[in-house]
Amino acid sequence: MEIIQKNNKIIAMILRKNYKNKGIKFFTPSSFSQQVAQMSYNKGKKIDCHYHKNIKKNNIKTQEVLIMKTGKMKVFLFDKKKFICAKILNAGDLILLASGGHGFKVLKKSVFIEVKQGPYIPKEDKILFKSKKLN
Repeated sequence: MEIIQKNNKIIAMILRKNYKNKGIKFFTPSSFSQQVAQMSYNKGKKIDCHYHKNIKKNNIKTQEVLIMKTGKMKVFLFDKKKFICAKILNAGDLILLASGGHGFKVLKKSVFIEVKQGPYIPKEDKILFKSKKLN
């Protein structure tokens, strides 16, 4: 597990393909609007049937989770528009983009899944900016 921070603020969290744990392990603080956990159980484990209550929640920040299925990508992380660092994501890796800005460069043909809160309205939800780091 890698945690990228700037001024005590979590920018991103990366869970690598080879991470191992027993039982359920939540990686995100309970204050995050996206909650990420890895579950690892032996054969025969039963998880009680359940559903989730309708509870009104007020989120003011969009957080994204990317799950790399195949390929290789470089993710550039920013504190707003100020570059912090770049990280390589490979097949099987997961990243939670918690705050700040981000951009990507596909290094090898990639397929990934993105999960974020909805409804997503591109023209209202994001601010585009340029960075020489992506060149």
